[in-house]
Parts: sequence; C-alpha cells; structure tokens
Amino acid sequence: LHVPTNTQMDIFDAAAAYQASGTPLIVLAGAEYGSGSSRDWAAKGPYLLGVKAVIAVTYERIHRSNLVGMGIIPLQFKDGQDADKLGLTGKEQFNIDMPADLTPHQDITVSVVGGPSFSVVLRFDTAVELAYY
Repeated sequence: LHVPTNTQMDIFDAAAAYQASGTPLIVLAGAEYGSGSSRDWAAKGPYLLGVKAVIAVTYERIHRSNLVGMGIIPLQFKDGQDADKLGLTGKEQFNIDMPADLTPHQDITVSVVGGPSFSVVLRFDTAVELAYY
C-alpha cells in the first residue's frame, strides 16, 4: 500500500514511489527478524527498497549484523512491547531521534507524527559497528 495515495500496489512499485518522493522507510517486525532467509540478500533487499531502519522484537544474530553492514539501523522494541501492543499499523510516519554521540545498546526515542513516542534499544552491539555505520 502506498499510504499517501491509499493505492494498493506491488512492494517494488510502492518503494519506488516512496524513493521518488524522498521518503525513507522503516520495517516494523516481530520476533527473530531475518531467520531462515538467505542472509546477505535478506539485508540487501530492504536496502534496495529504501529501508533505513528496522524496529523488531528480536533479531536473528547474523541478519542484524548484515543490516548494519548495509547501513540499515537495527532498533529493538523494549521487553514486552511490539507494534501491536503500541497500536502501530505501519501506516504511521515516524521520527527517530538519533543523537550524534551514539553508544551500543543506547535507548532511542521514536515518535509517531501526531501520536505518542516510545523508547527502543539501538542494536549496534559494538563500537566497531558504530564506527562502520
């Protein structure tokens, strides 16, 4: 779904429309995001579609690292939270407050435009990952 026009379209076409308008994308994901996938393409695909961040309940270990390598920010819901419990549908617009002085596992504030804010954990797990990003 291309939300601004409420037009049902293929994922690639919607991603192209968002890229043309300069709109970065995020993924709201469940537990073990990235499990069972062909690992490098599981991160390359979202990158090519314009995904800039993923907010997941948990990550498959290597997939999280591959996201970092592709420049996608891995964020994790706090324990006991997920998109459903926060009332998120995926149609929202988000602002992610990324301070200049990041540290591994830092709390990050995500704000829903016109709605509430919530805290997530930055899943850059090492100083090397931060430097790479």
